[in-house]
Amino acid sequence: MKYIFRYSLLLLVLLCIAGTAPAQTPRELYSALPAVDGWTISPDIEVFTRDNLYERINGAAPLFFENNFEEMTSMVYTQHNEYITIQAYRHATPEDAFGMYASERSPDMTFYPGIGGEAQGDEYGLFFFAGSLYVKMSASSEGESVTRAFKEIATGLADAIDAGASYPPLFKVFPEEGLMRYTQAYISQNYIGHAFLKPVYAAHYTRYGISFQAFVIDGKAPDAARQILRDYFQFTGQPDNFTPGNILVEDRYNGNIPMVWQGRYIVGAFNENALDFPEDIYGFLSAFRLEVASPK
Repeated sequence: MKYIFRYSLLLLVLLCIAGTAPAQTPRELYSALPAVDGWTISPDIEVFTRDNLYERINGAAPLFFENNFEEMTSMVYTQHNEYITIQAYRHATPEDAFGMYASERSPDMTFYPGIGGEAQGDEYGLFFFAGSLYVKMSASSEGESVTRAFKEIATGLADAIDAGASYPPLFKVFPEEGLMRYTQAYISQNYIGHAFLKPVYAAHYTRYGISFQAFVIDGKAPDAARQILRDYFQFTGQPDNFTPGNILVEDRYNGNIPMVWQGRYIVGAFNENALDFPEDIYGFLSAFRLEVASPK
């Protein structure tokens, strides 16, 4: 159900002085919107849930659901006949919010350092993630004043949501050499078409004269990681007499997938052209510093 709230000036003042807890709820997000010279914050807030998100974003809703969407808060700034709309999508976890942001990341946009965990945009929009929220901003027109307002709004709102926002911690284990910038992604389900490969942390690399995606699956426990591999071997028809260490999965749809099983973690490589990897790939996969990610 869609709810529209109108807030009195007194309520807004109370909300603004109610403390410094991270902004999460629609009212908290609204109270966290920074004042921008020349722009007026509309008193109307629209809130969308899984039941009616399609009313606002139509066919895009399923992708948000895959990333464990919970609630979207829509707010508006106005300036004469122009407007800037803020859509703050709250997800179940920070990983889900990052995953949704990464799924819509585009190399054609400009990246803005210092806003949220990562931010990018163009003349008509700015997008960032912070905490468990993925925020999309759009404007009715373009121009220097709009871009300036985008940055001012995004900086203030991102700091209110999570001033220390960053990539999910597991990305710290990914080697820097050969890593293609801005390609990190979090896939909550159905990685390379398999329901049992989830959730996956992935990034693109250029090594050995080819481009490929390296990925890490955190099974949370060694037995759970073993079950993921058993499900994969059942799919391929290979005998599941594997042991910790180097593994080669012969996927008839995705080519050979080299993997290294280390306790609760599975590290692998996937090439979308199904090219074979050199034997050195196992050395690369073994170099992931998984002790950095493991809980103490």
